[in-house]
Amino acid sequence: MFKEKRTNCPLCRSGPICAHYSIDKYEIKFKTDICSNCGFIFMNPALDDETVKSLYSEEYFKGDADYSYIDERKIKKFSNHVWNKRVKVINRYIKNGNFLDIGCSFGGLLEAASEFHTPYGIEASEYAYSHASSVFGDKIHHGTIEDHPFPGNFFSAITMIELIEHLENPLFAIEECFRLLKNDGLLVIQTANMAGQQAKKLGKDYEYFMPGHLSYFTMANLTRALRSTGFTKIKVFYPVEFGLLPKLMKSRGNFKTIQDYKAWLRISSYHLKSKIHAGNFAMTSSMVIYAFK
Repeated sequence: MFKEKRTNCPLCRSGPICAHYSIDKYEIKFKTDICSNCGFIFMNPALDDETVKSLYSEEYFKGDADYSYIDERKIKKFSNHVWNKRVKVINRYIKNGNFLDIGCSFGGLLEAASEFHTPYGIEASEYAYSHASSVFGDKIHHGTIEDHPFPGNFFSAITMIELIEHLENPLFAIEECFRLLKNDGLLVIQTANMAGQQAKKLGKDYEYFMPGHLSYFTMANLTRALRSTGFTKIKVFYPVEFGLLPKLMKSRGNFKTIQDYKAWLRISSYHLKSKIHAGNFAMTSSMVIYAFK
């Protein structure tokens, strides 16, 4: 189930590393370590490849597993508010070209992007890949960033939306994205900022600590890794780059009664708290990073 324990940091490749948390609320119990140099947190030892692959079965998307997600197709018309607005923001910087979504799931973001860009995807889950490939054909690679067939300098935009935390070797992924991008190309990363007050306050109870998440970043160490790879301009958005309204509209996909609209107060409050940040300080732990080659 687990690989050998690492003795160095997967992000800055230095040490020493220290014991961090023991997470035992899932069937798969795991431990995290933290790098004393850069503050990167990672599952150590990491799950082996077969165990990771088994996590993303049909049950994962149907909510029938201990560790699960949602089937975005069930709320597609609501999720489109986020996907369309995200593409609109990306289009401020990249008008057209080849567009790669790593961890594309069923292809919702790619469908939104396809109005302006040529869509490509990478998806590890057989269940999600089967649907995405039925829409986009051989433009979807069934696999990972480590075994894809795409040539260098091919993409104008690459997105990793809530994906990089699932990777055991995030530095390789960043370096590979840099290689795949054309000059002036854009990499979009959405993940948690573990230096945010939200994550710090909740500690091991922070919801981001789950079996499929092998890597946990701060804004500082992720932007440092991007710059060291060669990205020349970086923009950080808190909590997201597309604003509050699309989030509210997407949330309606889970509403069943008029009372559910009370959730808008919570969502709006969180969004406003996220605007309180300065330097390495952030009130919440949601972030999106735009990195330009």
